[in-house]
Amino acid sequence: MTTIAPRTRRTRPAKRRGGVMSSAGLYFAAGVGAALFLVPFYLIVRNALSTDAEITGENWQWFPTDIQWGNLTELFDDPTVPFAQSLWNSTVVGVLHTVGTLLVCSLAGYGLARIPYRHANKIFYVVLVTLMVPTAVTFVPSFVLVSSLGWVSSLQGLIVPGLFSGFTCFLFRQYFLGFPKELEEAARVDGLSYWGAYWRIVVPNSLNFFAAIATITFISGWNAFLWPLVIGQDQEAWTVQVALSSYMTNQTVNFHLIFMATAISILPLVFVFLFLQRWLVQGIAQTGIKG
Repeated sequence: MTTIAPRTRRTRPAKRRGGVMSSAGLYFAAGVGAALFLVPFYLIVRNALSTDAEITGENWQWFPTDIQWGNLTELFDDPTVPFAQSLWNSTVVGVLHTVGTLLVCSLAGYGLARIPYRHANKIFYVVLVTLMVPTAVTFVPSFVLVSSLGWVSSLQGLIVPGLFSGFTCFLFRQYFLGFPKELEEAARVDGLSYWGAYWRIVVPNSLNFFAAIATITFISGWNAFLWPLVIGQDQEAWTVQVALSSYMTNQTVNFHLIFMATAISILPLVFVFLFLQRWLVQGIAQTGIKG
């Protein structure tokens, strides 16, 4: 007769105390980092609903006793600063700049990555060299060119010079190098051209990356200050960043209007980031930085 050995009960390994402590430490560090990240937003909202005396006073209050909702009305009724028009200008510039940059740079990156051309690498190296040229070097020639075209104080002057970005073109090329060639080859067999393969195959399967680049490009265009300041010489062409700077002069500083305008101006960026945040990290991770 054969004897059957009794089954031994498997015991789950006990959690290490060090692992629990390390996890608690990570959560604590993340909480502290999040709190520090939210401090500037708290200060903006708090000061936007306060008076100048409460903002600059010695006795600090966590929140104003009498909320100044009239600051919002004063901001848009101020005849010296067309803040509503500047918001509209920034929206138009940000959207058109983002769409144009995505189209131009993605086509350039796709051409450098996929279209066989013996000088493609040389052109790519020239694009990389443009990244090493300081912006201050090209600023004056760009202004002279825009001025000669009569685009000062116009949307064309604000948008067109910034449509091409060497760094964005570089990111698109690196991403397309890692894109599966089999999908494009199947499209070419079906009779599609390079443009057809790009528009009908590559773009629909690269929306995550396009969304990530769109987020970065829109934020950059919305926060631009120096170029809109020089080109937007007429108040009707001011962007929101130029309008913000007008509340601080050599004579007076309107603190409550500065903070209220800041709170309003960051809302579009918050909405864009919240809407596209899940694609942002994933899209950047898909760049496939390789040669």
